Amino acid sequence: MAEGPSTATANSILDAIGNGTSFSYAAFWIQLHTAAPGAAGTNAIAGNGVRKSVSFGTAASGLMSNDVAIAWIAADVDTSEDYTHWSAWTLVSGGTFIMSGPMTSNAVVIGDTFTIPIGDLDLTAGVVAS
Repeated sequence: MAEGPSTATANSILDAIGNGTSFSYAAFWIQLHTAAPGAAGTNAIAGNGVRKSVSFGTAASGLMSNDVAIAWIAADVDTSEDYTHWSAWTLVSGGTFIMSGPMTSNAVVIGDTFTIPIGDLDLTAGVVAS
């Protein structure tokens, strides 16, 4: 699979469920990509390599969404390209790769601003249908 939780994240979630261990990330930083980020989250990093902090609302029905817009200002967008994927990290630089996912392709040119509006970055977990 080209997108989804990293192996470390999946193992931590399973340990929390099956072994009663604690699991949480103190911070969640989003980085943009021009293709699938790969298993380590390091492939096809956008020329705009700036990571932005994300916060989420409370999960419901197996879904949670960003509760604040995520914005890259004109000074951040220093390459003309198409953003097609995102990756999530524990730190603004370096840190641990958490997960990745696709996004609707977004073409930008140098000096544009780019925003993921409130509610447009969704994290989901499959749930049993009722």
